[in-house]
Amino acid sequence: MNNRILIVEDDRSISDAVSLNLQFVGYDYMAFDDGAKAAAYLNEDHAFDIALLDIMLPGIDGFELFSYMEKYGIPVIYMTAKTDSASEIKGLRDGAEDYIVKPFDMLTLMVRIEKVLKRTGRLNTVYRVRDIEVNSETRVVTKCGEVIELQPLEFDVLLMLLKNKNLTVSREQLLSEIWGYDYIGETRVVDVKISSLRKKLDLGSEIKAIPKLGYRLEER
Repeated sequence: MNNRILIVEDDRSISDAVSLNLQFVGYDYMAFDDGAKAAAYLNEDHAFDIALLDIMLPGIDGFELFSYMEKYGIPVIYMTAKTDSASEIKGLRDGAEDYIVKPFDMLTLMVRIEKVLKRTGRLNTVYRVRDIEVNSETRVVTKCGEVIELQPLEFDVLLMLLKNKNLTVSREQLLSEIWGYDYIGETRVVDVKISSLRKKLDLGSEIKAIPKLGYRLEER
């Protein structure tokens, strides 16, 4: 079952962008543009793994809405235009897991969501693309039920692409997340691992090279 995410954001363009990226990555979601409406809905259905809350909302604001999330044990990430330190300190002291200031990079948001889900024990650990299944805990990869042996770095690259399915991941992001910020060397090492994954898993048409950027694992 996919992780389920609640979005409460009154800026339609931001809400749509976040929703689209969540859908691409493989999350289920529900979006509201009014804090009071979201609070009322929670009385009927509160089966969410995480909530993404704006602070300045019609109805009731994000800080007040947080009490509803706390009641149902839903972890919160604030995504807001409020840049003052007082608001950030209040949000975090009240118990929010994270505080992201707009504008933000969508891939950064996806990574932060994943980290919160993992930290709270809610992260779905099995990822799928076509006939391939990847278990991030056991690090076992199967294709049509048959185990495929991958090198550790190949597995890490595949997992990062799966976690960000349908999103472009740059070579620099792959290097910093997998090889580490202190890595010194050619970015071609990423290309070599990608080439190997395409061959071993027959993903030549799914793993797309994005010119001058990086790679994207596509599945429609």
